[in-house]
Amino acid sequence: MGFTMPLRGAIAGCGFFGQFHIEGWSRIPEARLVAACDPDLDRARKAAPSAFADFEQMLDVVKPDFVDIATRPELHLPMLRAAAERKIAVICQKPMAPTWEDCQEMVRVAESAGIPFMVHENWRWQAWFRAVGEMTRGGQMGAPVTYTFRTRKRDGAGPEPYTLQPYFREMPRLLLFETLVHHIDTARYLFGDVRSIFARLRRVNPRIAGEDQAHIVLSHASGLSGLIDGNRFTDLAPDSPPLGDATFEFEDGWLHVSAVGDIYRGGERIWKNEIHTGYRGDSVRAASQHFVQCLLSGAPFESSGREYLKTVAVVEAGYRSHAEGRPVEVLAG
Repeated sequence: MGFTMPLRGAIAGCGFFGQFHIEGWSRIPEARLVAACDPDLDRARKAAPSAFADFEQMLDVVKPDFVDIATRPELHLPMLRAAAERKIAVICQKPMAPTWEDCQEMVRVAESAGIPFMVHENWRWQAWFRAVGEMTRGGQMGAPVTYTFRTRKRDGAGPEPYTLQPYFREMPRLLLFETLVHHIDTARYLFGDVRSIFARLRRVNPRIAGEDQAHIVLSHASGLSGLIDGNRFTDLAPDSPPLGDATFEFEDGWLHVSAVGDIYRGGERIWKNEIHTGYRGDSVRAASQHFVQCLLSGAPFESSGREYLKTVAVVEAGYRSHAEGRPVEVLAG
């Protein structure tokens, strides 16, 4: 699949999170959005030169090099299928799809059509976690011992939670499916594949359908174990770019990512967060930039559809673990 620069892109979904995608694309010189699709045509018109309400019509008229699917999860499989029929590359916002079977089908469809398919998983692209990854892989800290992600956001509190994304209130699976999947994927990026998970989930706010608190222990194939402690009804720090903080312990010391995104080794700050553009360390733009670079070079995506099934499998095992009250082995993707 050959491409010329700049790549011609189309986006589906110009709502709350789609706006972060649109802003990120505006700062990637190798690509440009030439079309946008949204039920609200005014939003689509603001996003790109050509606006559509119908997804397949957009693909047929514009014939883009790639499409960015930034809609709700239940639309991801049918939209990917439409793009695959037209041999159009896809980058798709997480969550991948509402069910494990649909996620597997997305991969099957993309691979059968021979199209590039990447899941837009931005958390591993937050600048502070990339810096931790470099330090970890560079051998500066020795072997990893354990880690903790502590995740907080108060948008789920009160009688009208999730005002920016009110459909969250009706989702039967929420915190693990929608938010903590990010931290699971980041743990996989830093420490390798997950072998088993023990999850305790809880719903605190009665105004929602799904869970809004979780304590999770991940055990990696290497033998390393770590903790994810999250909720969406308290604040660790207001407007925290990492959505909380994280601590990584090694044989030769520990690294702490603070709530403002700085990195400390012991008590000394060794990396200062000076990124104030884009979404959470400019991670949305960075993920999209990676997609473009891989399209142009032919290199594999870090979060290809096939690879990201490994992250989805951990989430699915987490819900089984909670239901059964025991650690659960993670199925292969």
